[in-house]
Amino acid sequence: MNVVRRRRVLLPVLSAVAAGVVLLSGWLPRDAAVDLLHQTGPVLLFVVAITAFSELCAVCGLFDAAAGVAVRAAAGRRLLLWLWVAAIATACTVVLSLDTTAVLLTPVVLAMARRTGSAPLPLALTVLALANTASLLLPVSNLTNLLAAPSLEDGGAAYVATMAWPAVAVLTVTLVALGLLHRRGITGRLSPGADVAPRPDDPLLLRCSAVVTAAVVAGFAAGLDVALVASAGALVLGALVLARRRSLVVRAADLVPWKLAVTVAGLFVVVAGAHAHGLDDLAGRVAGTGTGGGALAQLAAVATVTANAINNLPAYLALEPVAIGDPLRTAVLLVAVNAGPLVAPWGSLATLLWWRQVRRHGRPDEQPTWRLVVGQGLLIAPLAVAAGTATAALTLG
Repeated sequence: MNVVRRRRVLLPVLSAVAAGVVLLSGWLPRDAAVDLLHQTGPVLLFVVAITAFSELCAVCGLFDAAAGVAVRAAAGRRLLLWLWVAAIATACTVVLSLDTTAVLLTPVVLAMARRTGSAPLPLALTVLALANTASLLLPVSNLTNLLAAPSLEDGGAAYVATMAWPAVAVLTVTLVALGLLHRRGITGRLSPGADVAPRPDDPLLLRCSAVVTAAVVAGFAAGLDVALVASAGALVLGALVLARRRSLVVRAADLVPWKLAVTVAGLFVVVAGAHAHGLDDLAGRVAGTGTGGGALAQLAAVATVTANAINNLPAYLALEPVAIGDPLRTAVLLVAVNAGPLVAPWGSLATLLWWRQVRRHGRPDEQPTWRLVVGQGLLIAPLAVAAGTATAALTLG
């Protein structure tokens, strides 16, 4: 086992050991552990299912086909190509989750830049930003959303009604900031005769994957159980791939994100144990409890800093008690932990996955510097969080 593989395995192992200690020592009471399983079990099933579904979509060529549509629609203009990349990244994040965008769209965008003679970093950094900031509209867009949605009356429909305007505000600010920041790299003409996209290996399988994806999206929109919908989509698409190719092509270790599931489950247990021993009181003192402008700004600032310091998922879990039950404070917390962790490379799992994909698929001259990524985050995160918080206050207050 090499050093890289050891590092990938270390986090889930540590998370599992910590969760085992919390459970076996009784630090998390048995009744609380059972309640936690009922709350988070469907969330973890969804994470596994949507990741498998997204990987199978990539096997079918769906992401490459979307990139080809973007290049053709750009009609030789780099600005239009950037807008199409932004639209695809937004749609992918909203419907298939931010981690899908980071893992599967990043290499597609890098390849698209090479084929069209475009600078790769403006496109790749756009994917990074939108993988985080576009993850507010639907419960399925982000794990934090799935955790928050049940606390809102009527589930998913109420979630969308609560988060729609803050999501639009965050997305708008992000796109404007990205356009200004990367204006030099997204103007001009594409290379003459640029190759649009590789031809699909199996056009029928590509069309079938598009139909299945549309059905999954329709199921999400109809308010059906997201874990069951994603699982059904993955099973159907997996069966189609097996029927057409006689193998899944993707390794089981890549298809099922067991390390992610173990890490997240461990975090759930550890934070739940902390809540059982006074974390609620500490969170209330630090993040406040009111709904006035100052209290909301305090919550947004604390959540943003915490997400960048320790990752957005444990930040949400730690601060959830000071927001849950109040749609306005819940909206502000989600804005901060979704759009805020753009500064630290470990701020969100999507950011970590994006770095990994750029290193794997980018050429040496296509590698971003930490200064470039952190600089983009320092510009966009405060503006996006402020816009989302202000919009939430105006529409929900």
